[in-house]
Amino acid sequence: MLRFENLGKRYGDHLVFDGLTAAFSAGCIALCEADSTGKSSLLRIVAGAMAPDAGEVWIDGHSLAQAPRLARARLAYVPEDCLADPAQTGRGLLAQVALGKNTRVDDSALDLADRLGLGPHLDKPFEQMSTGTRRKVFLAAAAIGHPAVVVADGPGDGLDTQARRALAAQFSTWAKDRVILFASHDAELVQACATARFNLGQP
Repeated sequence: MLRFENLGKRYGDHLVFDGLTAAFSAGCIALCEADSTGKSSLLRIVAGAMAPDAGEVWIDGHSLAQAPRLARARLAYVPEDCLADPAQTGRGLLAQVALGKNTRVDDSALDLADRLGLGPHLDKPFEQMSTGTRRKVFLAAAAIGHPAVVVADGPGDGLDTQARRALAAQFSTWAKDRVILFASHDAELVQACATARFNLGQP
């Protein structure tokens, strides 16, 4: 479902990683290393938010470089910074994601929004949301279109206890038939849902 080969990234003279290669089938894979080890860079590259200096990524068999539209249609991304258009509402973001995947905001996304405690906030603009509420919108959007790969950077950051439990349960459910690749310092979240861990230093 998710494969990348010979990925390389550097910032100026700083080499982040080189020759990074891995393939994942269904499961919940956690990146749990210390900061400044390239976790966010890898997640952004896999999500198509940043280009690698070398290598290639495949999402559900589609090359992110050669067939980006097909690859992105099978992908969901929860970025570290969940501030979208400040004036856009949460419901507006859900509709935008659904439109981009040629589908609609279905019950699975709205049900997840409710379990995360997001329902009362969906019609607020992002600029009026807390960090945790913004993240909940992106997490709910990840349910749209049944993506094969979900990429999440710090998915539990800013969430209350109820929402973190709902997130762990959702990741565990998704992991049965899709790849969840996420980075988190939340040991409880990792323990609750991770089926494997990936070390950037030992691909």
